[in-house]
Amino acid sequence: MKELIETIVKPLVDFPEDVQVNVLEEENRVTYQLSVNKTDMGKVIGKQGRVAKAIRTVVYAAGSSQQKKIFLEISE
Repeated sequence: MKELIETIVKPLVDFPEDVQVNVLEEENRVTYQLSVNKTDMGKVIGKQGRVAKAIRTVVYAAGSSQQKKIFLEISE
């Protein structure tokens, strides 16, 4: 899943080397923390959050086979 997120986000940003995905696994949920360069936040979020919503949709669909809830957090 981490590789999927990186594959989606890196072509969108100006600084792909700054893209990091951290994974927090808990008992019944998995949180993926996506971190990008400060100047790339607008590109990842998109107008009215459309790009972020699309990324979340793909990640949630890919993780639907797991028994845990999946969350994606985006930060600088």
